Parts: sequence; structure tokens; C-alpha cells
Amino acid sequence: MSKQAPSLRDEFLSVVQSAKNGLEFLTPNDWTLFFDRAKDMQFRKSERLLQQGKQTKVVHVVLKGTVRIEAGARRVATIGPGQVCGEMAFLENGVASANAIADGDVTTRSIEWAALSDLFELFPHVASRFYQSVAVTLSHRLRDQISPI
Repeated sequence: MSKQAPSLRDEFLSVVQSAKNGLEFLTPNDWTLFFDRAKDMQFRKSERLLQQGKQTKVVHVVLKGTVRIEAGARRVATIGPGQVCGEMAFLENGVASANAIADGDVTTRSIEWAALSDLFELFPHVASRFYQSVAVTLSHRLRDQISPI
């Protein structure tokens, strides 16, 4: 019997669970619920995932590649596999606070705000872990800005 290739869901779970500064409090089941409601998106080098000042109503989890986060002309972060962007606009129901630009070819698993809100309404415990994870992620990003390593 031949060994079966990992499914897209298995690959996704592997990426998000091994990410540094990812949404660390989400469980494998939480991520599976997210995966089932999200879709893969592809971005080419220099393409914007998010545009500062615009509302896209999508939260992206990077699967492959890296994304630079720029506020104005200033690079504020680089995110990679398992990390998220678009979460601040979702939290505020507002516009993107920065540009998210593909450094090369980038693949994301992306969920529309309405689907994410529906998920949280159905499963409040997922919402609790998501918001806790986002709070810690934003805290890490702020610390990195205050005292970069």
C-alpha cells in the first residue's frame, strides 16, 4: 500500500501549528473550522494583500512565502507561514492600518469577515481563543517595535 500525500488541510494545520507569532491559542479543531470556511488565494511579488486605508473584509493566514507590512513608506514587520494579516481591521471593523505586500509568490488561506463572524457566533469558544491569540500577537508586534531584537 502506498503512502498517501498529505491533504491540503493537513498541510495547513502543520503550518499554523508550527508558526512563530501565529494564533497560538487556536486548537487543531478551531483551525479545521477556519480552514473549511476559508479559501486559498495567490499573490505575486509586489501584489497587495491589503491596502492601507482600504477595507477588504478578509483575514489572511500566510501559507507560503513572506509578506512585508508597511505603514506609509516604513516597513514595520515581515510575516511568514502561519502568521496573520488583516486581523486589526477585522477587530475594528475598519480599514487596513498598513499595506501588506507579497515579497514573492505568496499563498494564503483567507476568510471573509462575515464567515469568521458566523463561525464565532456558532462556536463562542473559538472566538475566545482567536481574540486571545490576536491580543498576544499584537502585543508581540508592539514589543518588537519598541525594542527590536
